[in-house]
Amino acid sequence: MHDVIVPLEQEGTTAKIHQWYVQPGQRVAVNDPLVELETDKVTVEVPALVAGVLAEILIQPGAEAKPGEVLARIDPAAEEEVPATKAAPAPEPGPVPGRAVETRHSPAVRKALAETGLDPEGITGTGRDGRLTRDDVRSAARARPAAPPQPAAPAAVAQAAPSGGSTFVPHDRMRLAIARNMLASVTQAPQVTAVFEADFGPLMAHRAKHKAEFAGDGINLSYTAYIVMACVAAMRAVPAVNSRWHEDRLEVFRDINIGIGTALGDKGLVVPVIGQAQNLSLKGVAAALQDQTDRARAGLLTPADMAGGTFTISNHGVSGSLLAAPIIINQPQSAILGVGKLEKRVVVREVAGADTIQIRPMAYVSLTIDHRSLDGHQTNAWLSAFVASLEGWAA
Repeated sequence: MHDVIVPLEQEGTTAKIHQWYVQPGQRVAVNDPLVELETDKVTVEVPALVAGVLAEILIQPGAEAKPGEVLARIDPAAEEEVPATKAAPAPEPGPVPGRAVETRHSPAVRKALAETGLDPEGITGTGRDGRLTRDDVRSAARARPAAPPQPAAPAAVAQAAPSGGSTFVPHDRMRLAIARNMLASVTQAPQVTAVFEADFGPLMAHRAKHKAEFAGDGINLSYTAYIVMACVAAMRAVPAVNSRWHEDRLEVFRDINIGIGTALGDKGLVVPVIGQAQNLSLKGVAAALQDQTDRARAGLLTPADMAGGTFTISNHGVSGSLLAAPIIINQPQSAILGVGKLEKRVVVREVAGADTIQIRPMAYVSLTIDHRSLDGHQTNAWLSAFVASLEGWAA
């Protein structure tokens, strides 16, 4: 028997069994999806690593399982069971036009179906064994005749309060996980925030000059790529910011693994990690950001994509805020960067020894620290190096 286990890379995160795609007695091939797990932050499919027949399911939908726990067993030598009361059906001559052969859909396909409102039975799958792909759904949506807009469905709510003046909205797993992590962070660590401001003019000029070049390689050159590069420069100036507090020592990491907070609307946020950012060029960072953002919004991130972070960026300005303080540290890290809304402001600049009034694209940047790990002079030195890097790009 081959054991099907919960992936170990979840780093202790408990998973909930959402649904089984295969039932005992059914044959599976290598890499066929077997079960869908919901973790605190992502939905994960566990595939079959061997071919055979699913012999038994040990954990049913709705139950929780820990990393390494056995979910089911596959018998590589068994044959698929056929009910004794029925003769085996004759093989069909081929796929029926307009009907998907395979009805087990991945999270990305289900998300696309929900967004488009399409019936999967009306779409022909082009994936292996007739499975629907996300591109199949998108192609069908593009080919669909335009329809008049429909009012949005109301958000699902639980029962109304007895008074009729409120409703109860159940917490999902991600919201509960965020709540636990935020409370644990402020309980464990004394958090202090320092605020600087940065002139984005130089990097905006550099981006305008090189954006088309990057686009030619299929890469979107975003402001966040420059922010990541500036974080790396600041870490080189003050390595202690890239650290973790222990009761008897401070662990300073050699690799700079930067997590990028990515909002998922009302569903919360995820923090995919760019590993070893100190070894990447601007183009490498931009490509990694584009890949992770696309997969985050399509629900395709895995627990491994969000593991191992040593520092986090919260680009809260994209939703309009000028300043957020404190931005709660992503434990067990020692600091988190906040970047506010970019806007034109009137500033005073000295030119040839005389003060001048200029209009510049400015943003507030903040560093919230674990005051056990870091002091004010280190915080300010890090922010000084960060701002110098942002303002140091030459077009």
